[in-house]
Amino acid sequence: MSASFFIARRYLVSKRKTNFISIISWLAVTAVAIITAALIVVMSVFNGIEVLLFSLNSSFDAPLLLKPATGKSFVVTDSLLTTINNTHGVEAVTEVIEDYAYLRYRQANQVITLKGVSENYLQHGRLKGTINEGELKLQEGTTNFAIIGYGIAYNLSVMINEPYFPLQLYYIKNTASASVDPSSLYSQENVVPAASFSIVQQYDDHYVIVPLRVAEKLMNYKNKRTSLEITCKENASIAEVQLALQNKLGENFIILDHQQQHADLYKLLRMEKLFVFMALALLLGIGALNIFFGLMMLSLDKKKDLSVMVSMGATENFIKKIFLFEGVLIAGIGTTIGLVLGGLICWLQMNFNIVSMGVNNAVTEGYPIKPIASDFLIAVILVACITFLVSIKPALLAAKSAKVDYL
Repeated sequence: MSASFFIARRYLVSKRKTNFISIISWLAVTAVAIITAALIVVMSVFNGIEVLLFSLNSSFDAPLLLKPATGKSFVVTDSLLTTINNTHGVEAVTEVIEDYAYLRYRQANQVITLKGVSENYLQHGRLKGTINEGELKLQEGTTNFAIIGYGIAYNLSVMINEPYFPLQLYYIKNTASASVDPSSLYSQENVVPAASFSIVQQYDDHYVIVPLRVAEKLMNYKNKRTSLEITCKENASIAEVQLALQNKLGENFIILDHQQQHADLYKLLRMEKLFVFMALALLLGIGALNIFFGLMMLSLDKKKDLSVMVSMGATENFIKKIFLFEGVLIAGIGTTIGLVLGGLICWLQMNFNIVSMGVNNAVTEGYPIKPIASDFLIAVILVACITFLVSIKPALLAAKSAKVDYL
């Protein structure tokens, strides 16, 4: 242990007396600990929300989504499907037709997003664990079924798996027609509601999933599709598959991974996380002012001690180190307590769900939280930088004051 560090430690934890400067120092320790703990908890909550959103959206979205670079739809050919299926890491390709449609059920109606999918859609765990009522199926023989969002089922009072009251789907096909017959302006198909799913409101209130043949006939898409959903093999790297497909298919198509499919959502979440981090960093800076004032008062209170040290041969660097170490001790103790406290709170929430979502039928019982090592490291670096900055001035003042008194 260096002499400067030993003296700094004695100044902080002196057993001889507790004065006003000691109180300020320990208040600084408390402030740093509380704000550090808050920083860890809040950052972990945002991490938890991001993980929760990913898990929820993954039950509805494919790992990779192929869309046309321009336009709303594109022609799907056997050669295109073969190229994709032969790409290393690709397990299956689901053809999709997705567009707005009009849904009528008995006397109720609603504008919905109709999603027609090929037969393999349900074969790879899609919508697994999200069904509220009914059975996961899209077709049996010539009968077409629909899987609808819980919000739609609730708003329209849909009776699941009741063939006597099918869902009536309408799609406007020719708004420029001059015919006086209203039926020529739209096409219509009936499907039986087989099940309702519940994921997030974005899907629950808008989506109706039907067999591809229903959407194809209703919208007259023939061999055109709005997108292709690509499922990857279990051990395949999604990023590598995405890059390989993009290189093969060229600029006519866009390949989107999960986060790119919801770019706006994740961007908003990360911006909120950044702003909260900046706010807590500002609070940490304000809390560190206690360290600054404590060190300033300590430098004035210890003038006599410092002069004696100088007379015994202590250099300016030695005096500076005492006060820098003092700031490090205050911040280090506070940061350590804060990291332990924040980690403990995260652990308790993860294991005992102390704070609930506060919503009936929530997707998770407790508020989502996920501590990661990088957040702890960022907190340590942030405190270290702030502490160093606020300790420089008192250290310089103490060194100068001791020198003047000695002369």
